Amino acid sequence: MDQIATQTDDLLDVDVTLDAAAEPGGFTPPPPAPGREPHSEGDDGPWDGVTRPRPRAGGAPRFLTDVIVELGLCDAEKVAQAVETARTSGTTPERLLLDGGALTADGLARAVAERHGLDHLDLSVFQADMAAAHVIDAAAAKRYHAVPVAFIDDRTLLVAMADPANVLAADDISMITGYEVRPAVASAEDIAGLISRLSRLDHVVADSEAHDEQAEAASQSAEVLDLRESADDQPVIKLVNQVLAQAVEQGASDVHFEPDADVMRVRFRIDGVLVEATEVPNRMVAGVVSRLKIVSDLDIAEKRIPQDGRVGLTIDGKHVDLRVVTLPCAHGENVVLRILDTSNVVLDLDKLGMGESERERFTEAFNQAYGAVLVTGPTGSGKSTTLYAALGELNTPEKNIITIEDPVEYQVDGITQVQVNPRAGLTFASGLRAMMRADPDVIMVGEIRDRETAQIAIEAALTGHLVLSTLHTNDAPTAITRLVEMGIEPFLVASAVDAVVAQRLARQLCRHCKTRTILPAEVLRRNGFHVTLDLEAYEPEGCARCNHTGYKGRIGLYEVMRMNEELRSLAVERASADRIAEVAMRAGMYRLREDGLRKVTLGLTSIAEVARVCGTGGA
Repeated sequence: MDQIATQTDDLLDVDVTLDAAAEPGGFTPPPPAPGREPHSEGDDGPWDGVTRPRPRAGGAPRFLTDVIVELGLCDAEKVAQAVETARTSGTTPERLLLDGGALTADGLARAVAERHGLDHLDLSVFQADMAAAHVIDAAAAKRYHAVPVAFIDDRTLLVAMADPANVLAADDISMITGYEVRPAVASAEDIAGLISRLSRLDHVVADSEAHDEQAEAASQSAEVLDLRESADDQPVIKLVNQVLAQAVEQGASDVHFEPDADVMRVRFRIDGVLVEATEVPNRMVAGVVSRLKIVSDLDIAEKRIPQDGRVGLTIDGKHVDLRVVTLPCAHGENVVLRILDTSNVVLDLDKLGMGESERERFTEAFNQAYGAVLVTGPTGSGKSTTLYAALGELNTPEKNIITIEDPVEYQVDGITQVQVNPRAGLTFASGLRAMMRADPDVIMVGEIRDRETAQIAIEAALTGHLVLSTLHTNDAPTAITRLVEMGIEPFLVASAVDAVVAQRLARQLCRHCKTRTILPAEVLRRNGFHVTLDLEAYEPEGCARCNHTGYKGRIGLYEVMRMNEELRSLAVERASADRIAEVAMRAGMYRLREDGLRKVTLGLTSIAEVARVCGTGGA
């Protein structure tokens, strides 16, 4: 400990220069550069991701907020306001600046490094030595929020840390590895990205297969019995646990286990797109499927019919719910896991991505005392999240809110939530009928699937209740015609429905690597966008922070249609969806593609994403 403290003190006062030539593969920081001005290629070659601290006269301690202002990372007025707010909010000024978007995570790491007189590492540029990174395992790296990134010499490691003041972590890493530790600072998200590379599933599969090959061949029934009674270090169990842990860490919404003739392919759905994770050798497939069934409390002996289950797990200290579905297929059983990680779900209306006009229309609609507000879109477009965000605004002690869902995805305090159970006779229609006798103020129906449910929901909206529900249509105007096609009288639809929201989820451009581009008007028109001038926008590039996809996170695209007298008349006349859309647009409704184009011009997503989720024409 004393050794590390002394080493840190030395870094504050002494300019250390290391000779890479003396140690092959060693690390040589670039010469000191004043401030954060990036190393330009004309100086000492391309910048390699390392920023040295500025030379300082005197060693007087400084507040981190003062350093943030000195480096020009944030406006002094905003910093002063954050300092004042932090006095009573129970958090730090830096956290308030981060949450408010005034300061980036990388900027905060730069300020922390400067304050402590340490190097700052931009791990999206800095080439980490994976041999050094693997001297500690991923679990230890997660625990300490620190990863070794280079060998300085034969007895010293350069360690990227999110919190360099945590000398206990540095001391533990030193004891684990047997190396002396020289700390540097990197952002928490950069460190998390590097840790995910440490726990690559390919290595886990290889280790599990090697371990498995040492065991004697056994029958399938014996293998199942062995899985039930095995210790925690059983290779198949470790493999399944690692797959689930990495899926949660990468923010996957689904995990697909797909058996083929020779291997089982494992894919993650991240930001709505499937990506390859790893392949499991055919000889381990039965064990993996059995383990997944055991975890989900399914019948491991039944392989002829589909099964579904649900289980709650704690992964890396985080509670997640899994919905599990098995499907018999040509090469065995396909298993799909839906991950419901409530800690990553945005249930705040302000953060969904609605434009100002759409947000105002939607808020006015669900704050009515009665009527129906419908949210439409395909599966996985975030309809339930939008409804829960609205319920969050409505959830007050004065209101009795009851929901009926299949399944109950997010449990919310203060709301009565009912789970559909068709086997016991509890369907959407029967549950909704019972809810009407429970004195509700607000009713949320997970999905209108049939005429009976639609009829009861519409009648509830007409008898003084606010009804929120989802419907599977491509756009907002089609929801009106769909209800009529279901058999609901047009005059009831016109009277009950107050607003319809259509939405999609588009991948958000990685803010670290997106690049500016000019989109020719001709190309845009060819893809169904009605523009007359070239468009300045951004396109995906790809970096380590976004796993080289160019995208990180998702944002909603919305069209919000408020019913007016002209639209109600069209509904009674059984007008077509196209006619309803024309009138709604004259009343100020933006179509999905128009909202997408606005978000493209703001640099939030790309034109390719808008075309992907909205199609190349129509809405």
